[in-house]
Amino acid sequence: MPAVLFPGRIITIDTLPDAEKAIQALSKETIVGIDTETRPSFRKGVQYNVSLLQISTGDTSFLFRLNRIGLPLCIIDFLENEDIMKIGLSLHDDYQALAKREPFYAGSFLDLQKYVTAFGIEEMSLQKIFAIIFGQRISKSQQLTNWESDVLTDKQKLYAATDAWACLTIYNHLKTVYK
Repeated sequence: MPAVLFPGRIITIDTLPDAEKAIQALSKETIVGIDTETRPSFRKGVQYNVSLLQISTGDTSFLFRLNRIGLPLCIIDFLENEDIMKIGLSLHDDYQALAKREPFYAGSFLDLQKYVTAFGIEEMSLQKIFAIIFGQRISKSQQLTNWESDVLTDKQKLYAATDAWACLTIYNHLKTVYK
C-alpha cells in the first residue's frame, strides 16, 4: 500500500506564549484530531509523562511539547471545551495519561475505536482502520523514538502530525460518506 503523510503545515509549540496563540487559533475549530506521544521506556517499572500533544485541523497540526511547557491552563480549557469535538483513537488512555500531568474534565471527545464499529470495521489500530478506508499505509517507524529529545526530527514531527490528522480524516470521511 502507498504510504500517507500529513499534507499540511506543522507547528511545534514549546513556549507558553506560543501555546496560547495556538489554542486561540484552534478554538475557532469545531472538530479536531488529537493524539499523544510518550517517551518509551525500555526498563521495567519506568514510565514517563506524556511528552507531546498533537492537535490537528485539516491543514495544520500543532505539536505541543508538554515535556517543556507542562499542561498549561489554556490547553486544559481547550480539552474541556464542549463546543469542540476532539477525535482520537484509544482516547481513554490518552486523557488518563494527560490527567497525570494536570487533572481535567474531558469535554466532547470521540473515540474512533468505538465509532468505526458502527460501519462494520472491527480493527482497532489507526494503521488498519486507515488502510481499510483509504487503502493507504501509515508508517509507525517513529513511534518508539525519544519524544523528549532536545529537537524533534522532521520524521518525528511528520509522524506525530499524521496520527492526529488521520483521526480527523477518518471521522470526516465516515461522516460524509455514511450520512
